[in-house]
Amino acid sequence: QVQLVESGGGLVQPGGSLMLSCAASRTFFSINTVGWYRQPPGKERDLVATISNTGRTDYVDSVMGRFTISRDVAKNTVYLQMNSLQAEDTAVYYCYAYVDGMFYWGKGTLVTVSS
Repeated sequence: QVQLVESGGGLVQPGGSLMLSCAASRTFFSINTVGWYRQPPGKERDLVATISNTGRTDYVDSVMGRFTISRDVAKNTVYLQMNSLQAEDTAVYYCYAYVDGMFYWGKGTLVTVSS
């Protein structure tokens, strides 16, 4: 099993930046992929960004060039740096880990982009 704890959400103005963190209970080398999904109000949960155990990153087109996913292996923590935030980025952001065919989820952290 993997426990995931997110932090860093909050209210930010359009054009602003925010960084989310997700602390995992086990080393990333034992996890196939970690990353972030988000669920806007009234919509489905969609993938935002992933990072594999080899460090490969992938992003959904809508955040390419604005969001950066990274990890600190020593701290078992994955980050999502979000820049140039827009109202459409408002959502609950969930950290996930994919391990041996199983998905594990954090409880989510709310990001609200509003003036």
